[in-house]
Amino acid sequence: MKSITQDNHQMESLNQKIATFFEQYAIGKLLRTANTNKLKGIPAMQVFLLVVCTVFRQGSLYMQMHLHPEQFSFGKDVVYRFMNSCRINWRRFTTLLAEKIIRETIAPLTSEERRNVFIIDDSLFSRNRSKTVELLARVFDHAHQKYVYGFRMLTVGWSDGNTFLPVNHCLLSTENAKNRINEASKAIDARTNGGRQRKLAQQKGTDVAWELLKEAVEAGLPAEHVLFDTWFCSPSALVKIKQELHLDVVAMAKKSYKVHYLYQGEKKSVKDIYKQNKKRRGRSRYLLSVEAEVVKDDICIPVRLVFVRNRNKRNQYLVLVSTDMSLSEEEIIQMYGKRWSIEVFFKACKSYLRLARDCRSISYDAMTAHVAVVFTRYMLLAVEQRQNIDQRTIGDLFYLMVPELSDLPYYEALCRIMRQFADFIQQHALLDEQAVQEMLDIFMEQLPKMWTQDLRQCA
Repeated sequence: MKSITQDNHQMESLNQKIATFFEQYAIGKLLRTANTNKLKGIPAMQVFLLVVCTVFRQGSLYMQMHLHPEQFSFGKDVVYRFMNSCRINWRRFTTLLAEKIIRETIAPLTSEERRNVFIIDDSLFSRNRSKTVELLARVFDHAHQKYVYGFRMLTVGWSDGNTFLPVNHCLLSTENAKNRINEASKAIDARTNGGRQRKLAQQKGTDVAWELLKEAVEAGLPAEHVLFDTWFCSPSALVKIKQELHLDVVAMAKKSYKVHYLYQGEKKSVKDIYKQNKKRRGRSRYLLSVEAEVVKDDICIPVRLVFVRNRNKRNQYLVLVSTDMSLSEEEIIQMYGKRWSIEVFFKACKSYLRLARDCRSISYDAMTAHVAVVFTRYMLLAVEQRQNIDQRTIGDLFYLMVPELSDLPYYEALCRIMRQFADFIQQHALLDEQAVQEMLDIFMEQLPKMWTQDLRQCA
């Protein structure tokens, strides 16, 4: 009996927190702004609340309705119609919700000098057990080095170094018709939001990333830098973001002879620049730092290239590129370390928020709606976590006396980059996890004791 009472108390507390979140950020108003209408007498807000809360309760939505039908005033068909609606603009909803959370909760807790960032990355949305899903495509799984059925969940997120919020997303199919298993439904009007979303899903990934980033900027989210990995890092992307969106970029450069930077009057790859210059010796935090330029369509912008060392293999290194010339090498490494938060976000969505397990629909609209629901769940948890760790949220006295949460420490940023470097080695050099860990241990032993202690605590 005590365990039942405790479970009921925890469920009541959970329901209260979710209700407070929905009321504080006016979820109903945001849904109406995103073109969500009432479904035959059932408020859309009520249906959305039920879908969001499913992950925090035992069993699926179907099992909850089957075991406790008295708790629901509508059937599962109402939920299915809501999720399959092609009129709802879910991208706009998640962007508006993220903007409201930042403006009302996070911005008042941090100073104006804080370097906020946009983060762009994609992750596999697997649908490997089905062949009738709309716009299903063959996509490459980098973790297992093979092609699978599914989508690339392209995501634009926002971070202040402590809190990550998903802002925008698109389930990418593929621009190559040969790799698409199924085409888009012809019953959907191309003028509707669902039609535009399907068209966007079949475009090139870099073009879609640009559209999502532009929408985030137009929504007024406070950020001055954009972080992304090598897949989006090209001279055209650096110039376009700098010139049209007036944002600086900190990214990982491609170590390819096909990508050139203007260095000392000549176009050279990062490999040639690395060979040409003398490296820093000893236990330096970085191996090499040079100033160069990127050129695209007669537009030239200065960049700083920072080569991060790998003490275990002298021929292995990472290259970070920054269009913000006011940043030092340590600040560039620190800022790029914030990109790791989107990897944590993907892990949480897949492992705990049922990103892949809860969606069995074959409709592209339903899958898009499901991703927006998962993003809402994560933002709810992100707000709760910020309120738990930030003492300035307790009251005015704590706000005045307690300093704001520190930005990402340098040693933690370096640790995150090394984790990413270990993942890169494991994927491309065909090393197992144990061998990669042994290499990292050797690297750690060669660092100063103070650094070793901080890095191990961070890890």
